Amino acid sequence: MPELLKKVAVLQSNYLPWRGYFDLIASVDEFIVYDDMQYTKNDWRNRNRIRTAHGTQWLTVPVRRNTLQQRIRDTQVMDRRWADKHWRTLSQAYARASHFQFGREVLADLYAQAAELEYLTDINVLFLTAICDKLGIRTRISRCSDYAYDPTADRSTRLVQLVQAVGGNSYLSGPAARQYLAEEQLTKAGIGVSWMEYAGYPTYPQVHGGPFEPAVSIVDVLFNMGPAAAQYVWKAGQAVATEIQ
Repeated sequence: MPELLKKVAVLQSNYLPWRGYFDLIASVDEFIVYDDMQYTKNDWRNRNRIRTAHGTQWLTVPVRRNTLQQRIRDTQVMDRRWADKHWRTLSQAYARASHFQFGREVLADLYAQAAELEYLTDINVLFLTAICDKLGIRTRISRCSDYAYDPTADRSTRLVQLVQAVGGNSYLSGPAARQYLAEEQLTKAGIGVSWMEYAGYPTYPQVHGGPFEPAVSIVDVLFNMGPAAAQYVWKAGQAVATEIQ
C-alpha cells in the first residue's frame, strides 16, 4: 500500500500577510510557524501594506528589539495603542470599499483581542488562524516551539527535523529558499521537495482605483471582495472555494 502523503510548510510569522501566504498554507496539510528564527528589522514580521487614497501605506506594529539575536517568539510589542491606530487607519482607508462591513466583521474583534497580547508572534498567529478559518482553509497550524528539534542546527537540518516531527514526507518551500535550502539533504531523509510559485493570481476591483496593486495585505481582498474573497486567494485556473458564509 503506497505511503500517504503529508505535505508540510515552515515559514516565519508575518503581520497580515498577502494572499500568496494564505495560498501556501492552503496547499499543505500542516503549516508550522517558524518563530524561533531571528527577528529581522524592516521585514514582514511586524508590518504590511494596505491600499489608500494616496497610494500604498505601511501598517507597522511597534516592537522592542533588545538584541540583534532576538528571536521572533521573544519580540514584544512596545505600545499597546497600536491596535486601535491600525483599526482606525483601516477604517478610513477602506470605508468606501464594496465590502467594508464584511471586513469589519472579520477584523474589528481581532484587533480588540490583539490589543491585549504582549508578543508579536501571538498577534500574527491570532490574525493568521482567524483569517484562514474565514477563508475556509482547514490546514493544521502549529508552531515550531511545539516540537522537539535542534534550533542550533543548520537551516536544512532544522527543516528535516520539523517535517519529521509532524510525520511529514513532503515539504513545500517558498521560492526565496532556493538560495540556501540543501534539497538533497531533505530527499536523503525521505522528504520530497516542491516549490511554491507566486504567480497567476486573479485581479479584482480595488477601492480608490488606479493600477492594480497585488503586493498588499490580505485585508485588501477581504474589504474589496467580501464573501467572494476566497476565490481570489488561489491562482487563476485552480478550483475555487465557495463563497464565505
